[in-house]
Amino acid sequence: MLIWFVVGYLLITVGIGLYASTRVHNSKDFAAGGRSMSFPLVMAMVFATWFGSEAVLGIPATFIQEGFAGIVEDPFGSFGCLMLVGVFFARKLYRMNLLTLGDFFRKRFGPNVELITSLVIMASYLGWIAAQLTALGVVFNVLSDGSISVTQGMLIGTAIVLIYTLFGGMWSVALTDTFQMAIIVVGLGYLTWLIGDMAGGPQKVLTQAASEGKFTFIHSFDAKDIVAFIGAAVTMMLGSIPQQDVYARVMSAKTEKIASHATIAGAIFYLGFCMLPIFLTYAASIIDPAMVSHYLEEDAQMILPHLIMERTPVFAQVLFFGALLSAIMSTASGTLLAPSVTFTENVLKRFRPNMSDVEFLIAMRWTVAACAVITCTFALYSDASIYELVGGAYKVTLVAASVPLIAGLFWSRATTQGALLAIAFGLLSWLSLEFTYQDGDFWPPQLAGLLFSVLGMLAGSLLPQLIGVRPPHAAALAADPQSA
Repeated sequence: MLIWFVVGYLLITVGIGLYASTRVHNSKDFAAGGRSMSFPLVMAMVFATWFGSEAVLGIPATFIQEGFAGIVEDPFGSFGCLMLVGVFFARKLYRMNLLTLGDFFRKRFGPNVELITSLVIMASYLGWIAAQLTALGVVFNVLSDGSISVTQGMLIGTAIVLIYTLFGGMWSVALTDTFQMAIIVVGLGYLTWLIGDMAGGPQKVLTQAASEGKFTFIHSFDAKDIVAFIGAAVTMMLGSIPQQDVYARVMSAKTEKIASHATIAGAIFYLGFCMLPIFLTYAASIIDPAMVSHYLEEDAQMILPHLIMERTPVFAQVLFFGALLSAIMSTASGTLLAPSVTFTENVLKRFRPNMSDVEFLIAMRWTVAACAVITCTFALYSDASIYELVGGAYKVTLVAASVPLIAGLFWSRATTQGALLAIAFGLLSWLSLEFTYQDGDFWPPQLAGLLFSVLGMLAGSLLPQLIGVRPPHAAALAADPQSA
């Protein structure tokens, strides 16, 4: 019976996505919704795109093993990212009226920086999309009681997400995200009440978690632990800012006020609702400690799905898997669209600058399909957990794109040479440490990469200019984004 409810949900989602395609008349409609989205739609997109499989499965699994100290990166770092975007970045970026972040890098630092940062941004989505597709495979496997393998589930899930994203673009993402956000809110709200009661009430769950030190953010105040904490915090807090999906939501808003306020509201909703799966998973350790102990050794991500399947009525199962599928598919669609738009606008357009709008739209759709195939293939051969896939996705943008973006927006003296050295220093230092990193090393590779990126920007911008020439309007652009 449960599987048929899920099939019905999937058909509704595809139907909404296909309806959204009727609003797509040109490439800007497909990529940014024609800059006409209301506050509720933008907020729903911010929330639903970020609230993915890691929020329902990955974060709770990590929490039950390591507490808050293990999830500093996400959701707390992610919340920090969205708040920073809403408060400091949204209005400046919105005023520029550009299609992608790559367009900003081109205007501020020239075409070479545009190409490199665009490739970096595209690469960062590999792990994030793969995490969602992996989770879809797991869900279909659980729902079918093993009749559908994880691999088959991943292929089915990829096909469903691809269909409605391919045709509806940003409008499809907006409308399906709004529907999916409603499912998430209702489903997780009900399950929190039901399972909290089964565990003896919220106070008992929270008290026990506190007594086990689960709400501690940092293990000690030794220099090594402080540095590790900072490294985890900045990974998604700063590494997620130069992301096309974040920028696309800003650009889809009807006004710059909506762009800013809806992002802040989405951040608050995201952090708040991330706490619910954490609560549910920890409550499982009180309700069924033997089951939790078993899956802690096998796969902690399966604790919550099995608790729902074994201890709750069909109605609760429908709500849970509806919420889980909503979380996964909303994130998958948004993250599938973002690198596709970036590739078409900032890479392909370099080689075919005279494309008509129709050709541009067709190219974006073909790129969406290609991106789905590539990420699904990567997901099939990756052994990383959902949380690891998501966390790893942002390290590359942290070390290679965050400093050029921040400096480009807020420091008028930043130059093309500075941006290129920031990218080179950040990437090289991070990669050299990442491949040799051992547990117990003092410096997290991504934090070292960020610091070297800052050094590259400062040195490259303040020393004599030997590489490239700063665009004549660069200082004006940093001071007044409307000059773009």
